[in-house]
Amino acid sequence: MSDPTSTPYHQNQAASAAADPLIASDIAAALVNYEAEALLKCQAELAELQAKSAELADQYLRAKADAENARRRAEDEISKARKFAVEGFADSLLPVVDSLEAGLNIQDATVEQIREGSQATLRQLLAALERNKVIAINPQSGTKLDPNQHHAISVVPSEFEANSVVTVLQKGYSIAERTLRSALVTVSAPK
Repeated sequence: MSDPTSTPYHQNQAASAAADPLIASDIAAALVNYEAEALLKCQAELAELQAKSAELADQYLRAKADAENARRRAEDEISKARKFAVEGFADSLLPVVDSLEAGLNIQDATVEQIREGSQATLRQLLAALERNKVIAINPQSGTKLDPNQHHAISVVPSEFEANSVVTVLQKGYSIAERTLRSALVTVSAPK
């Protein structure tokens, strides 16, 4: 197959285009116009991307500041919660203090009055502890020893199964299902 530009017609066209300065200037002008349009388009895209980049950078800085502010507020709230955590508990104990002071202010109290006052104050104290989720650990005799809640002081012979609580020497207490103090107990010896 032969080159189409090698035909006399095409050779004449190419020669006439090269020879015609008007056609060459039109081609050059079109090329310059095309390059100018491409440059303007690239500059517009660059400006758009720079604006988008600036917007994203601003959003990032705002989000970072918001996160920092939220972290600071959370730290402040935790600090306040720690500082004032016992406020409700202390508030529930104030009536107990008032009762004890009132009992001590009675000059001529009988033993029976002191006993009744002490029992009433103890009921107040136990109610205040219970309102604050402080629950007594006072296992019944025969209950299986739970090392998470009971502390065995001694082993005694008993009719109960081995390692069962025989007696409670001192109540224990828990708060929110966490042992504050284990109950001191005696346990049954193996048979």
